[in-house]
Formats: sequence, C-alpha cells, structure tokens
Amino acid sequence: MQKIPVQIIEPSSFVDSKIHVRLTEGFFQQCRRLISWPLLIIYFALVWLQVDGQPWLLFDFSQRRILLFGTSLSWHDLPLLAGIMIAGTSLLFFMAVGWGRIWCGFACPQSIWTWVFIRIEQWTEGRANIRARHEHQPLRGGLFIRRLSKHLLWISFSIVTAVTFTGYFIPVRELVTDLFTWQAGTVTLGWLTCMAALTYLNAGLVREKICLHACPYARFQSVMFDDQTRTVSYDKRRGEPRSNKRMADGSSGDCVDCGLCVQVCPTGIDIRDGLQAACIDCGACIDACDAVMDKIHRPKGLIKFCSEDQLAKRSSPVWRPRLIGYSLVFLSTSAAVVYGFSNKTELLVEIRRDRGQLFHQRDEKTICNRYLFKLESFNPELQRLHVTISGLKGAELEGGEYISADNFGQWLPYRICAPTSLIENKTLRIHFRSENFEHYKSTTFLTKKR
Repeated sequence: MQKIPVQIIEPSSFVDSKIHVRLTEGFFQQCRRLISWPLLIIYFALVWLQVDGQPWLLFDFSQRRILLFGTSLSWHDLPLLAGIMIAGTSLLFFMAVGWGRIWCGFACPQSIWTWVFIRIEQWTEGRANIRARHEHQPLRGGLFIRRLSKHLLWISFSIVTAVTFTGYFIPVRELVTDLFTWQAGTVTLGWLTCMAALTYLNAGLVREKICLHACPYARFQSVMFDDQTRTVSYDKRRGEPRSNKRMADGSSGDCVDCGLCVQVCPTGIDIRDGLQAACIDCGACIDACDAVMDKIHRPKGLIKFCSEDQLAKRSSPVWRPRLIGYSLVFLSTSAAVVYGFSNKTELLVEIRRDRGQLFHQRDEKTICNRYLFKLESFNPELQRLHVTISGLKGAELEGGEYISADNFGQWLPYRICAPTSLIENKTLRIHFRSENFEHYKSTTFLTKKR
C-alpha cells in the first residue's frame, strides 16, 4: 500500500517564540479594514440603539423574550434563531469551499480583536523589530512605562468589550448606570470580569494559539477544500529556487527569501511551505510580497489567492456541485427563516383549570368551571385584549372583560358558567381580540355525569 508522503515543516527562522507581527499595507489589508472596522462599530453601537424605547437587539432572559431589530420573539420562536445559525453556517461552508478561510482573515471576531490589540501594541511599544529586540530586556524606565501603557489599554478595551457584550443580555443603559453607582450584582460583576479576562487573554496574549489549537474551523477546513478552492498560495514554479539557492547556471526564481511574508503573518507560518491549517487567508503575505515585487521590478502574484488547479495551469470552474449544494442549503434555510418570521408567535396564552375544584354547581340550573389565564404579548401593538367565549349556549364569562399589558405575565382568575339544560357541545372557545388581531384557545367544559 502506498503511503501518503509526510512533509516536516521546521519552525521559521524569521519568527521568535513570541510572534511580533509586522504591520503592512496593501490591497487586502485595506479590504480587511473596510470590513472589520464597520463590524466593530456595529458591535459597539448596536447595543445602544432603541426602537420605541426598547433595545433594538436584546436577549432578555428575565422576560423570556428576544428583541430582534424591532421584532419581539418569544422563547417558542427559538427555532428561528437555530435557522439563522444554520443559514450562517451553510454560508460559511459555501465561502470555505469557494475561497478558503476568508471569514477568519477578514471578519472573525478573534482576528478583528487581535489586529486591534496589535495596533495598540505598535502604538505603545513600536514596530515589530523594536518589540522583538526589547522582548528579553529588563523592564525599567521608558520600556516599563510603554509596556504598562500597552497592558492598561488592552485591559480598558477588554472591559469595554465585556460591558458591550453583556449589554446584549441586560439593557446596557441599566448596566452602565448600575456600574457607575456601584449597584451591580455579584453575578454581573463576575460575568464582566470573566468576559474581560477572556478578551484580554485571547486577543492580547494567546492570539494565534486560538487559530492553531482551539478553532474547530481550522480542523475541518481540509474536508471543505478541494483543488478548485481559491486560497492564499505560493507559486513554487515561479519562485523557486530562491535567490540564495541559485542553480548551477546562476539562475533563480522570483523569491528573494526576504522573509517578509512570514514577518507579517499573524499566525507566524511560512506560506512557501504550502497550505497549512494555521493560515487564515488574511492576505497580509500577498501585500508584503507584492510590495517587494514592485521594488525589484518583477510581476506581482508570487503569492496570491488561487487554487491548486490554477497553479498547475488546469481549468478551474468556479461553480461545482459542492458549491452549488451549499448555496442551495443557504437559500432554502434563509427562505425558511423568512417564512418563520412572517408566522412568528404574536401572543402566548396559557390556560389552567382550577385543580382544587374542577367544576361546581352555582345553583340548580347553572354549573361553573374555574380557570387561570396568563398572557404574554410579543407584539408591541397588543397592549389591550378583549376576552370573549363561544361554542357554549348561554355561557357567561366572569372576570375582567379586558386584559391590559399591565397584567401580562400574571395568572388571572376567571369563571365560566353555563345553564345545565343548554349544555350539548362541551367544546368551549376562549377568544382574545384586539383591533387587528384575534387568537383563541379551545378547552372542554366539565359537567356532572348524567
């Protein structure tokens, strides 16, 4: 049996035990910023937006509801959120099959926050070569102040991130007020501390280890990729041998072995060793290499987004069965979610029978059943509902004729009485009506056995 060849990749000599990422400029870095900065703004701003005095996005566990872009969902509508997650996952798979890990490189929160922390690090401690030189020097004087400033800024940004994230579960205005007035509970403070610590560790200290060892996407990407997947690739035919490994006749490839592609990589890999699980397709190595190619007056594209087929000069169709399959899953799931939102729960009604006394004889001609009603409205327009009954001749409803929003969520006692001589059909309908809405519940009216 033929064995699969194993390629041993030695750690690059261009990276230290700690990766000091060298920031670069170029087309893909500009694209990344055009994607990541709007996402950051949306994350920090969305939690403050309100519609009619209600948060635009809030997962309210205490009220058992979800406020989603002006729409109120009940916990009975959680399958809609599952549908959104399935649609998002199928879109992620679609992107992975077609263009590799561009989600990781351009829009993943881990990558976005890591780049922000790297910017803070460069602003306080200097460029990558300066940081690497100071890494093992004793902390004193100006170096200590710069290092302390960096960590204080990291911690501050982590705290703001944690407060914002918590604001999607607790109204952020109440949360901030409680924090500034020292009225926040122990559970809230503990949660904020954990979230801030995780942000600080993930984006500041751990960084690429999350992409290398914790992210499941890096592990199953090999299942998603094929020879037509366009991902960051090094053109060995054009680049090898490198300038420091010239052939006998003195000729060499376009790669000058400058190492910039490794220095700018946020995960510290050498893309010239081939496709690796740690590559997040951020395009930093492409921009760095293109800049070098410009300086030595050679064509760009030594490192580029392309597929194995394109590198081998084979035809590479963009649309293929797997890509079409994932697109169909995404479209069908999205359609199901849209349909679900158009038929979401507007009013949740619970009716309980009084277990203490299933029925009682009010007088010789009338028998009564006792009930408890509880209503939860997930439509801001349903603030007052009219309660009526049908299906039982001569039946009377004893209790509040109207139920207002002030009573939503409370168990309200009601009694329904009907003449025994007129009881034929024991199926009873209880109607809850507003101006443009009607909902009913069916129940069985209990009587004595004849």
